[in-house]
Amino acid sequence: MARPGSGRVEFGEVVASREGERRLIASNKKARHEYAILKTYEAGLVLRGTEVKSLRSGHASLVNAFAQERDGELWLYGLHIAEYAYGTWTNHQPKRMRKLLLRRVEINKILDRIHDPGLTLVPLSLYFADGWAKVELGIARGKRSFDKRQAMAERDANREIARELGRHLKGMPRRPRPTGRS
Repeated sequence: MARPGSGRVEFGEVVASREGERRLIASNKKARHEYAILKTYEAGLVLRGTEVKSLRSGHASLVNAFAQERDGELWLYGLHIAEYAYGTWTNHQPKRMRKLLLRRVEINKILDRIHDPGLTLVPLSLYFADGWAKVELGIARGKRSFDKRQAMAERDANREIARELGRHLKGMPRRPRPTGRS
């Protein structure tokens, strides 16, 4: 039985929690590789009914998506939400621009930051939070090729350290390093 005020709803024998529920729909992995993310924001989206149904079935892509200011508001361009399979003539256009929902104070902060040279606003992930479609935006600066190589080398080194630590904690012998000779 759920405690009163716990935020849990009990239906028969199934217990469901609505607090902190976050279901990922799509993520922009390339953005984290191409850009150094300085600050992130969470924004809502203005969507049509068939878009929400398509998102619930997981048909979205953030590839080539970006956000820009237009008439003092932020808009998301290039977000692809596939047409709803069971939609009728009311179906949406897959790549239409969508308005982002943020507080005016946040919009002003973002606009002040992205007017600096070299900074842009990139969507990082698309998800449902407590039943509402949200997009995570990042104020980003483009990485140079040596920065990307350095980040990849650092990630590989951290992965190797974690692997060796796991072996050590399990009591397994250390694997010899490859010499590079065949």
